[in-house]
Amino acid sequence: MNGTALGLVLLAAVVHAGWNLAAKRVDAGAGFVFLYYTVSAVVCVPIAVVTLVAQHQRPQWIWLPAAVLTAVFHVAYGVVLQRGYRVGDLSVVYPLARGSGPLLSVVAAVVLFGERPGWLGLTGALLVVAGVLVIGLGPRSAGDARARRAGVFYGLLTGATIAAYTLWDDHAVNALAVPPLIYFASGALLQSVLLAPAACRPGSGTGALWRAHWREAVVVGVLSPVAYVLVLYAMRMAPVSLVAPAREVSIVLGGIAAWLLLDEPNPARRLAGSVVVLAGIAAIAAS
Repeated sequence: MNGTALGLVLLAAVVHAGWNLAAKRVDAGAGFVFLYYTVSAVVCVPIAVVTLVAQHQRPQWIWLPAAVLTAVFHVAYGVVLQRGYRVGDLSVVYPLARGSGPLLSVVAAVVLFGERPGWLGLTGALLVVAGVLVIGLGPRSAGDARARRAGVFYGLLTGATIAAYTLWDDHAVNALAVPPLIYFASGALLQSVLLAPAACRPGSGTGALWRAHWREAVVVGVLSPVAYVLVLYAMRMAPVSLVAPAREVSIVLGGIAAWLLLDEPNPARRLAGSVVVLAGIAAIAAS
């Protein structure tokens, strides 16, 4: 992976860990997902339109179905992730989600797309996944066994949605040549539209949720697109089988934040897992 792509991925990881910490602080479901997707749309759509006009690009019909499919995948991702944060620890749900996602992405990229990242890149990917498991599957930190199982379940389910949108997004920005910023902005708008019927129905409490957590919604709504647009541009410079696992250095930051800011224990295990993840990142960078 070249240095520019790796730099974009690592910057995205820092931003990604930040918005997930903000999302964990909100005990809500699809309503909160609707709020931050709407913020993303409000921020990104005008920028995308200006970019489209400034670059004299003509919209292509293929952009619409590409955006619709990513919106469906991302809505599933957002709802499942927020549910996981309601029932489990950040240090369980986040590592499992971010670790199982790239593992599935690498396998699918090799099997379906014929990518051949090389033995060093694949070794790095496996090290990243191994480090994630060390961080996320240690002794129970809080709550009962049922809550722990629920956290594991939703973490793995979130990982499956991550693999789905990662592979589709790579196909969209490369094979279909959809501009990354246009792609994300249209996807964010459609995500808000898809969630609007449930979020805006009478008695949903979305208004009260906004008043109580508008700061978190803005943080997630702004940082989430920044992180993912960086990843989309990185996908144009390097294979998805390397980009997907490399971005998971955010797990290290998320684990440290869970310990320092949320008082989740077992820092020694998180540090050991972090070392393994960083070794994987080094292998990917050298591939």
